Amino acid sequence: MMKLLLVRHGQTALNVERRYQGQIDVPLDAVGLAQAAQLATRLQNETIDRVIASDLTRAMQTAETIVAPHGLTVEPDARLREMAFGAWEGLSFAEIQTHWPVQVATWLNDPLNIAPPGGETGEQVSARVRSFVNDLLRTENGQTVLIVSHGGPLRVWLCLALGLPPQDHWRFNLAPASLSRLAVYDGQAILMALNDIHHCEGMRTEDLWAI
Repeated sequence: MMKLLLVRHGQTALNVERRYQGQIDVPLDAVGLAQAAQLATRLQNETIDRVIASDLTRAMQTAETIVAPHGLTVEPDARLREMAFGAWEGLSFAEIQTHWPVQVATWLNDPLNIAPPGGETGEQVSARVRSFVNDLLRTENGQTVLIVSHGGPLRVWLCLALGLPPQDHWRFNLAPASLSRLAVYDGQAILMALNDIHHCEGMRTEDLWAI
């Protein structure tokens, strides 16, 4: 049985401002760094055999902090990057609606097949997440693997693991620095924990909905 620890990166300034980060390479803010340290304490006594993270700075910072006590090297993988929102990156939803009302309505109606201007479709994100997961399942057996990524790819992964269509990923909420757990046995995934933030001191209820 393979055990998977799925972690969303810690908080950034754009999380606080409710802006679409996409593939903008922003670092963790002071709270995010503290959250990563809290995750490190939470997982310090767990066996972790391997750690893989999105190559974006906020994910790498989170992963490197968590596994420092374990002496592991973080393996970056671009397939774990957040969805590319193109021209909408760095903007709030209200700003996007103001400047692209028609495109937003079209995208919301079919995000699986329609991309933001210059961005990715949901199907493109699903394809790269599926590619990563398939490679991981072929090469790992009986290990505990820490994955640090972003809200979008992790929600898609949960859909793929549980047999849900990827467009249903919005049915899962993953807060910054949250920990979820999957166990994979004989190709079947079992969800053991979802959106666990008990390690995050002072996180407010509204923070659970950070984009």
